[in-house]
Amino acid sequence: MDAQNTFDVVIVGGGIAGLSAALVLGRSRRTVLVIDAGTPRNAPADAAHGFVTRDGTPPRQLVALAREDLEPYGVSFLDGTAEGVSSTRDGWCVTLDHGSVVEGRHLVLATGLRDVLPELRGAREAWGRGFLQCPYCHGWEVRDRALGVLGSAPTSVYQALLVRQWSDDVTFFAHSSGPLSDDDERRLSTRGVRVVEGLVQELITVPDANTGPAALAGLLLDDGTEVLCEALFCEPGADAGLPVIDALGCLREDGCVVTDGSGRTSVDRVWAVGNAADPAAQLLPAAGDAYRLAVALNARLVEEECATALDATSIGGRV
Repeated sequence: MDAQNTFDVVIVGGGIAGLSAALVLGRSRRTVLVIDAGTPRNAPADAAHGFVTRDGTPPRQLVALAREDLEPYGVSFLDGTAEGVSSTRDGWCVTLDHGSVVEGRHLVLATGLRDVLPELRGAREAWGRGFLQCPYCHGWEVRDRALGVLGSAPTSVYQALLVRQWSDDVTFFAHSSGPLSDDDERRLSTRGVRVVEGLVQELITVPDANTGPAALAGLLLDDGTEVLCEALFCEPGADAGLPVIDALGCLREDGCVVTDGSGRTSVDRVWAVGNAADPAAQLLPAAGDAYRLAVALNARLVEEECATALDATSIGGRV
């Protein structure tokens, strides 16, 4: 393998988690390659929120700024999708969709995940705009409007209680959540959240006068009833499945890669961070986890280099 294609660390994923790890490793004078498929999870959103000093920055602009921060540290970038991976004597060999092959002593999975949306007409078109997941990310922008929460997960009732913080007009659409317990009904009633039974069939969207893409106007129920709803929150399913992760055979749980407290996976020299390991990780927590991972990974590299040097000294002394 050409030395120009061999690195201390190959990071698969060029979002905030991957770039944060690259920053710390680059500043540690490690050779780092970031493989970026260019499909961040938050791409449908108009802006990223809750990231101090960058609140309201469009997601792709945030990534561009992070890349600029990496320029002094010699971090390399390669656009494409990691499709194949195999072990080598010293680490991992990664093959990209366009045929490029790179090697790294360690591999970091910062691939994010794919949101698995409910089967509703209009859901994909409205996702990240009027159809939302995180009230901490988007609640302020839709405050005091007619808000809804889709009953699609065991945590949906709690999400409805939470969304009530941003508006006095909140409806819980029971949808597929099943019968509510007496306790849940009392909690929703006490919080002032209305409950609408029945399945939601469609998200009714209209062109947004400011952004152009679809804005949410209401929901169509299975009995034909239309309910006013200007923003709908839900907990989508999560799928971190990618060919490279499947090929590695990392232990997975709830669709995501299992790691220890520092980001190590069940496979030696493979690490994971961000939404690939935690579907609930927002920008700041993902960046923090990536910092911790990079520190632990650099320490592991130092240990390996010391062991190699000691072995060489021992062999030299016996000759």
